[in-house]
Amino acid sequence: MSLIGDAFVSELLGSAVLILLGAGSVATVLLPKSKGFNGGWLLINFGWGFAVMAGVYVAYKSGGHLNPAVTIGLFVAGMDFAKGIDPTVSHMLVYWAGQLIGAFIGAVLAFLAFKKHFDEEADPAAKLGIFSTGPAIRSYGWNFVTELLGTFVLVFWVVVSGKTPTALGPLAVAFLIVGIGASLGGPTGYAINPTRDLGPRIAHFILPIKAKGSSDWAYSWVPILGPLAGGVIAGLLGSWYVG
Repeated sequence: MSLIGDAFVSELLGSAVLILLGAGSVATVLLPKSKGFNGGWLLINFGWGFAVMAGVYVAYKSGGHLNPAVTIGLFVAGMDFAKGIDPTVSHMLVYWAGQLIGAFIGAVLAFLAFKKHFDEEADPAAKLGIFSTGPAIRSYGWNFVTELLGTFVLVFWVVVSGKTPTALGPLAVAFLIVGIGASLGGPTGYAINPTRDLGPRIAHFILPIKAKGSSDWAYSWVPILGPLAGGVIAGLLGSWYVG
């Protein structure tokens, strides 16, 4: 298999692990009769943080992007996606495809893991919240700003971290995700990743989830465009900053 073929599979597998564990942490907190029911926001933050760490390790062949905002940030910064993979539009689209398909698969697996809990009576909004994000206060413009800022922090860190003397790698990313969730995640649930939101939202729309309610497509553009904008700005400023 070619390097870019390996990268596609790598991003798919890593994204599937990311969403399985991340969505699983939300399901643990939100679904009735789960042993972690009402575990709180920080449990979700740490769940997502270590889900990212696991996904990055799995996706080592592709550089562990797992996020179109990271990929586009590296693209505008002119940084290789992985060893031997140049930052081109065609390569970026392959990464995005792997990330989206993997996120969808991960969401389906999370549904299967919690199938009997999804069958219990629960707020439809909570069931949707396991798959995708939604605002605490709906204001599309300000929700966009929140997603942009959270993603900017993530991608800027990715661009500049290679210049800093640390060997923490994926563990550092995990703690950063926890930090972003604890500090900037409250307004929107912090997607900070277009495919992390879109792939599971598609799964929510398709899967036979009992009393699931709407998939809230009216909001879906925010966790797509906000993170992409944040990634582009972070890539441009990051490349200037590191020289």
